[in-house]
Amino acid sequence: MLTSGTRLPRIELEDTAGRPWERAGSVLLYFMRSTSCPLCNRHVRDLVARRDHFAGSGIDIAVVVPEDRATAVAWKAERGIPFPVLVGPAGSPHESIGLTRKMFGSMQQSGTVLVGPDGVVRHAHGATLPAAAYDRKGIDAAVEALVDAA
Repeated sequence: MLTSGTRLPRIELEDTAGRPWERAGSVLLYFMRSTSCPLCNRHVRDLVARRDHFAGSGIDIAVVVPEDRATAVAWKAERGIPFPVLVGPAGSPHESIGLTRKMFGSMQQSGTVLVGPDGVVRHAHGATLPAAAYDRKGIDAAVEALVDAA
């Protein structure tokens, strides 16, 4: 898993229209375990509810899913997700930041990564169990520190 203070590696991501995604400025990436994961969906609802808070801090949000583009398109439309939903052009992008499959290879890890405008990771947190993958307090502290540093 990535660590705070390191640069975000090049991650190949595409949006639901198939366009390559490039980070511009600060971004919070939420890597879901699966679009069918109830806890991951609850975490996304929290991000949607708090999007104005993040936008006011100059932080974009993007959700990264391990499934294919068709699944991501349907999930985004069904849930009315207002920010980019990203997929890997060839397989799961989770592994590119160290979120692997654990527990006999059956459980995709999920987590969050906050990247500053300089491309430096300000917060990185991952977990095998979805309940532990969304560290709201850690994210809020990292956002506050990023805003204070600006």
